[in-house]
Parts: sequence; C-alpha cells; structure tokens
Amino acid sequence: MFADRARIFVRSGKGGDGHVSFRREKYVPAGGPDGGDGGRGGDVIFEVDEGLNTLIDFRNTRKYKAGDGEPGGKRNCRGKDGEDIVIKVPQGTVIREAQSGQVITDMSGENRRVLLLTGGKGGNGNQHYATSTMQAPKYAQPGQPAQELELFLELKVIADVGLVGFPNVGKSTFLARVTNARPKIANYHFTTLNPNLGVVDLEGTKGFVIADIPGLIEGASEGVGLGHEFLRHIERTKVIIHIVDAAGTEGRDPIQDIYAINRELEAYNPDIAKRPQVIAANKIDAIYDVQESPVEAIKAEFEPKGVPVYPISAVSGEGVKELLYKVNEMLENLSQEVTVFEREYFPDRNAFGNSDEPYTVEYDADEDVYVVEGPRIEKMLGYTNLDSEKGFTFFQNFLKDTGILEELEALGIQDGDTVRMYGLSFDYYK
Repeated sequence: MFADRARIFVRSGKGGDGHVSFRREKYVPAGGPDGGDGGRGGDVIFEVDEGLNTLIDFRNTRKYKAGDGEPGGKRNCRGKDGEDIVIKVPQGTVIREAQSGQVITDMSGENRRVLLLTGGKGGNGNQHYATSTMQAPKYAQPGQPAQELELFLELKVIADVGLVGFPNVGKSTFLARVTNARPKIANYHFTTLNPNLGVVDLEGTKGFVIADIPGLIEGASEGVGLGHEFLRHIERTKVIIHIVDAAGTEGRDPIQDIYAINRELEAYNPDIAKRPQVIAANKIDAIYDVQESPVEAIKAEFEPKGVPVYPISAVSGEGVKELLYKVNEMLENLSQEVTVFEREYFPDRNAFGNSDEPYTVEYDADEDVYVVEGPRIEKMLGYTNLDSEKGFTFFQNFLKDTGILEELEALGIQDGDTVRMYGLSFDYYK
C-alpha cells in the first residue's frame, strides 16, 4: 500500500520547574537559596530519510512527544534536559498545520532537517531571585509550557518529468522501457495506483527523474476517480510528457483526449498547465492506415501552439530516444532548482500572536522611556533568543503583528527613544 498522506499530533517537551530550597549545613545556620534551574524541554525535529518513500509508518503511530525537562533540585542542581524527538520522513514531504492547511515546511531541496517545535525553557531556581532586601526568596520560576500541533503530512513526489494521459495509453510500458522502474503492466484502467519513479540515463547527458502519474479521467481535478489522490505528485515536475494513444485502439479521439487532460490540469492547478509539454503520440505500431495518419493530425493541431509532437512506440522503442533527448534539452533550459513550497505558518509566532493574554504600552515621563509589559510579552521574551538574527527578526514581527509598534507610535515615540521590556532596553528606529 502506497501511503502519501497522514495526520499526526506532535508535542514538544515542557520545561522543568525551578526549585525552591536553602542551604542547610551544620555550621551554616542561615544558608542562602540554592534551588536549581529546571531542564529544557525536548524539541520536535523532522528529518529526511533517504530510505523512506511512503508515509505508511504514520498510519500506525499518530502521536509524537518529546521529553519533558526535569525540575531543578537542591544544592543548585540543574534538572536534566528532555530528549528531543526526531521524526523521519521521505524527501518531498510537505508538512502543514492541519486546521488551516498552511505550509509549515517542505522537506525538499536543501531542507534536510527542520526544528519544528521548540521545547519549553526550564524555570529559574530561587537562587536567581536573591537580592539585598530579599535574601531568602521562597519562589521559583515554573518551566515554560510545551507547544503542540496537529499536522497534515503530504508526500509530493520529486521528479523532473511527469507522465500524464488517460488510462491504458501506455505510460507504464513507456516508463519500463526508458528507466529502471518496473511498474505493473496490464490491460486495465487504473492499473497504476502508485506513482512510479524511474531514472532516465541518456548517453552524453546527466539524465533525469521521471514519474508515471496514474491515469486521469475527466473530473479528476474535482476528485472524481483517483484524480485528486495523484495530481499532487506532478506539482514539482518541470516538464510534462503527455502520452496519448495515437492509434485510438479503444475508439477514443487522441486530440480530444489531450484537450480533456489539459483541462483537468488547468482546473487543479493553473501553474501546472503552463509548464512545458511534449506530446508522445504512442502506439504507432498499431496504426495501419498510413494515408490518414492520426499523428499528422495531432501535429497539425498542437505544433503551431508550440507543443512538439513525437510519434513513438513504447512496445518496440521506435522514436523513444528522440523524444527523451528533446525532453532533456527542455530541462537544460529550465531552472535546476527543486520546487519548494513556501512557508505560510510559523508555530512560534502563532504561539504568541494569537494569545489573548494582556499587555500594556505606556510612557514613563519620569524616566523618559516607553514601557511594554504583561504576561504576553514576558512569555514571548522567554521563548525568543534575541542574540540570533532569526530570533530578533521574530521579535520585530511580533511587535508589528500584535499592534505594539502601532501603539508606541500613537504615544508619540520618535527615532532614538528608549523602549523597556522586563529589564531589556531597546532604541526605537522606524
């Protein structure tokens, strides 16, 4: 069974709580605080595994949880960090937030390992809160909560070239001839239920990867038959080989078949329909009326529109090499980068951006600073590493998305003014 979609639940680890304790030794009657910090919660990491080609493993295991950080201990003992969880997926897996359908990450191209959810930071022990006026603090910081998400995984096959066409036009036979793939071949509609991948090796070229997409029918773009199940697999392809039964062995009109499949591609994704196509007029070995060759009719219809037509026989191999060299030439003139779907959903940002927790934005005239405070701000600062470029960019986006920058401007902030947030001070520049 080929599995190309799965729905799973992932959760990072909770940060361990800080500890409250005091030194109690024989000759130290009034020992200071020695509560240790909590350990960091484990992260949720996705990693490409070249040995996988389906999502079948996710049919049996649906919940994935990183380890929680251990609480701190006495004598300044820090809690143990929670273990990260590494989830292996096949190359080409697109990870979406299940409710919105937005892309979180695409495990393609150079995207081999992705930190999806960060574990909670461990809380500070009471040793951090001792001051000259509070030498015996009886409180510690709790560990930060875990993050959790429901994900939709979708495998989109990575291939340079996609084969499309109605069932029984000879796509599987063609693939078996030109690559090392060995698809099942029989005279049935929808024999091919799995996208078959193969590598085409051409003398004098670096070759390319080709995918046989299961036969389409009219209405496939609306989910009729198995259309929607497999159309997603040609979303990454750069060139489309449109295989048609030129001999009309089943009584179909090859020209109308080409138009019908192109309508399905257009309805499913207009970008796919615009990609370069080449028509493989197959089964010429079954054409007996040389005077009125249907291949010439196909050429007359499509070549003026810039779509080359190559007569081939997938059974005998006639014309196949010429077709493959043409496809290779088309690929060489296109970008070699793998199509990677852009990120639309940011788990860290959504953890705070959608929060209902309050915050305040005020101007302190005595100190001439603008003060931003509240649980929402404290949580954001706790999760964000402002020393990294990525973390500081997230911090800036948070201020913008939550409307804090707008409120500061409404209070009259000017370039060079100071903004204070829980002991951190920033100079404001628009």
